[in-house]
Amino acid sequence: MARPHNGQAAAAPIISPYCALPPSVKTLTAFIVSIAATFSGLATNIYFPVIPTIATDLSVSIGLVSFSVTAYLVLQAIAPFIWGTLSDYQGRRVVYLSSFLILTGACVGLARISNYLQLMILRCLQSIGSASTIVVGTGVLGDITTREERGGYMGLFQAGQMLPLAIGPILGGVFADTLGWRSIFWFLAIYSGAFLVFLGLLLPETLRSLVGNGSIRATGISKCPLMFFQPQQPQDSHREPAQPSSTVVPNNKQTFDFFGPIHILLKLEITFAVVFVSVCYALWQMTLTAQSTLLKQAYDLTNIQLGLTYVANGVGCMVSTASTGKFLDIDYQRVKRNYSGPPESFPLERARLRSAWLWAGVQSASMLVFGWTLDKRVHISVPILSTLIVGWTTTSIQCLVFTFLVDVYPERAATAAAALNLVRCLLGGGGAAAVFPIIQGIGVGWTFTLLAGMIFLEWGFWGAQLIYGPRWREKRIGRAGCSGVDEPVRGN
Repeated sequence: MARPHNGQAAAAPIISPYCALPPSVKTLTAFIVSIAATFSGLATNIYFPVIPTIATDLSVSIGLVSFSVTAYLVLQAIAPFIWGTLSDYQGRRVVYLSSFLILTGACVGLARISNYLQLMILRCLQSIGSASTIVVGTGVLGDITTREERGGYMGLFQAGQMLPLAIGPILGGVFADTLGWRSIFWFLAIYSGAFLVFLGLLLPETLRSLVGNGSIRATGISKCPLMFFQPQQPQDSHREPAQPSSTVVPNNKQTFDFFGPIHILLKLEITFAVVFVSVCYALWQMTLTAQSTLLKQAYDLTNIQLGLTYVANGVGCMVSTASTGKFLDIDYQRVKRNYSGPPESFPLERARLRSAWLWAGVQSASMLVFGWTLDKRVHISVPILSTLIVGWTTTSIQCLVFTFLVDVYPERAATAAAALNLVRCLLGGGGAAAVFPIIQGIGVGWTFTLLAGMIFLEWGFWGAQLIYGPRWREKRIGRAGCSGVDEPVRGN
């Protein structure tokens, strides 16, 4: 309690807000990290149409150039270990600035390559640079949003991740046909370089161990040059935060833990949710990988037509991001109104994950439709429409689980996102490599029947998470001796 001044009674404690940034700045920050999230997927999807052309110009096989895609995806799984953990320790801005500097330089180099070795090295650097965008963006949203509003912000963030799925292949084809394949890398270099300046000028530091709830000024490279919007904690104040460790007072006792994502991944309270969403993601990647080849074989489409068939998947992803985030906020409020227990026992699984089984079931049915309509040569509109639904449902499941992870680990959100990213990227890469051998072995229809059946089997992971997750989380909170929540759960 603060001492009385001038003989007056001590002032009553004032509950500090979880985030002291003005609403407009919170929205701007969410918008910036959502734009940043486009780079990882765009650098992947814009590349696909030019693979044959690059192979010809570099005098190597298409298989060798395709291996650069595999290398890119592997590093997308591994690099977030460094970026995510570093951002939870050193700050969000320094990681963003460093990674976008690497990304811009790699794109400039890729536009000037002359041999295959240069392509591989620079594609790996490009992957390392873009790999920060998802995990660090997740951390930023964990820093500035409360549980009641987090779903809507995560929906906007997911939109940034999914937009490249719709426009990436089209942009790649247009640039390659008009300006040559090198132009796609010049475009990425200009885009990332301009965004680096934009980010450096406008993105505030949000890491709570450095700036608390945003009312404490950052220093050094963490300080945003345009600080006119950032509130400052008064030096002589009677304010007493309700939760000092996570609201106003920064915690400088965090230590850098490179294996932090592994440690989080091994905690049973999230393991089953991570496996559940990663399998759904892998099956989605298998569908996307097989789509162009199967459609070309079934309907004899041109390359431009094949690129346009991916628009439906992108539209489904965008529809999901526009709807699922708000649905999450509404569902959270509904569960909260009916809950009257202590904050540390709040049923997060029920508030965030209870609808996941429905999305997974619709994804399974859509994959069945996709496989068998291709197998039987049904009108092309049917399998294309099914990819829209597959993209919609998979994105919805990802939004649910990402939001759940941030709720469980609000102050280590980037590390938790890196853990999820590792599993889903490795499973996605393995699935993409396995889909064609499976098709050759049992046929198109039965392959997608097998994949759809895997979703029903993994409902067990979803059920285990809902039933046992709360008690596992309570045990961790009890061992840590803290509430484990990012804010007081009011009105309960």
